[in-house]
Amino acid sequence: MNGKNFRNRLILIVDDEARMRKFVHMNLQVEGFRVIEASNGKEALEKIRTELPDLVVMDVAMPVMDGFEALEHLREFSNVPVILLTVKDEEVDRIHGLDLGADDYVTKPFSPRELASRIRAVLRRVEQSRSVTEATLVKVDDYLQIDFPHRDVLVNGQRIKLRPTEYRLLYHLVQNAGWILTHDQLLSLVWGPEYSGEGHLLRLYVNYLRKKIEPDLEHPRYILTERGVGYSFVDFRENK
Repeated sequence: MNGKNFRNRLILIVDDEARMRKFVHMNLQVEGFRVIEASNGKEALEKIRTELPDLVVMDVAMPVMDGFEALEHLREFSNVPVILLTVKDEEVDRIHGLDLGADDYVTKPFSPRELASRIRAVLRRVEQSRSVTEATLVKVDDYLQIDFPHRDVLVNGQRIKLRPTEYRLLYHLVQNAGWILTHDQLLSLVWGPEYSGEGHLLRLYVNYLRKKIEPDLEHPRYILTERGVGYSFVDFRENK
């Protein structure tokens, strides 16, 4: 899917630096996006409610309300995809943003092409998630059932909500149950080919999923690690 498929999508840029907003605004317009701006997190939340952007590009370090706080408030009422901008290339900040519900992050300084590529990758993932349809509840065993239409899992009878990236990862693992998917295969399927080699993202979300579905994190029953290769989902169908 090329960039033309996402022309005219509305992107909200949130940054307290006017020069940065102008730089990103101009380059995203060249890529065919429509662009609106906000100078802090509080203003961003208001524009998200009124303008309904297709995606938000938000700086982390801002006055009034920073990107982390804004994202935390945002996830209370909207699932709009968010890419965080940060000057810190530290894993703790990336993980914190992803924990709060960010879909991706880009470290400053970045090239306009890199940001546009990341935006298209996130938009593509959102569309792919919406296009996935499953007619029935998938019963793995008496402990675990997966409700793909509602993006829920039933764990020991309790309904647990999945975040969009968790949903995509679990969907592809279950669809290939019994088969080993390499790290790069999963990164491409879940995040897009632009993410080849970013194994930390995959490890992070496998850990998120395991915390939600595994009865014993020390001895995973469902998501199995194939050391040095990738992951597989237990072949629950062989016993059906």
